[in-house]
Amino acid sequence: MRYISPNAKIGTNAKISEFSVIEDDVVIGDNCTIGYYVIIHRGSIIGDNVRIDDHAVIGKQPMRAATSIFKEKGEKEEPPCSIGDNCIIGTSAIIYAGAQIGAVCLIADLSTVREDVTIGDYTIIGRGVAIENGCRIGSKCKIETNAYITALSDVDDEVFIAPCVATSNDNSAGRDADRFTKMKGLVAKRKARIGVNATILPGKVVGEDAFVGAGAVVTRDVPAGTIVTGNPAKPKSV
Repeated sequence: MRYISPNAKIGTNAKISEFSVIEDDVVIGDNCTIGYYVIIHRGSIIGDNVRIDDHAVIGKQPMRAATSIFKEKGEKEEPPCSIGDNCIIGTSAIIYAGAQIGAVCLIADLSTVREDVTIGDYTIIGRGVAIENGCRIGSKCKIETNAYITALSDVDDEVFIAPCVATSNDNSAGRDADRFTKMKGLVAKRKARIGVNATILPGKVVGEDAFVGAGAVVTRDVPAGTIVTGNPAKPKSV
């Protein structure tokens, strides 16, 4: 048993497995494969040749706590999400309304892509990665298993982020009433590389082709082409 709204538009040779739900005004392109127990929410747009694996949720509206600093934004609906041609969406991945995924991307199992996020073409989002709201992720990036990309981050093209990297955006750690006006996430310039278990403090810039070593704690901007290591991160002597 499955439910496909009569208002949905389903492309040629699209396969929709049992127990999936396709809501009103969804567009699914040609040659797509939709797994078991997938939910595609109202208005979502899926390109051609897209594979969406079991239990994925596409186009979910965000929910926010009554005390959330984003509460006012949560009172209006986000626009439908879109997923470009030739993408693969893994098992139990969640892509929120308002997310825009480019072509030939992999959003791996258990990953979350929040609202107001854009992801460029040919980017890989690894297993269990969380990309929070208001982020821009460029093309040909690789963000590996269990990395956390905080809200309001800006990641340029061809950036590599290793497993378990942690980023942050609030220097007050939730204390300042006006903290939203000061919040800023990671800024990673083109071809920057960030090693496993590194921690990036709010608003810090990792410059073009810079390298942050494994386990480093970045407390200040990293100049272009520089290698930094340690806690706090400092330029590595050659």
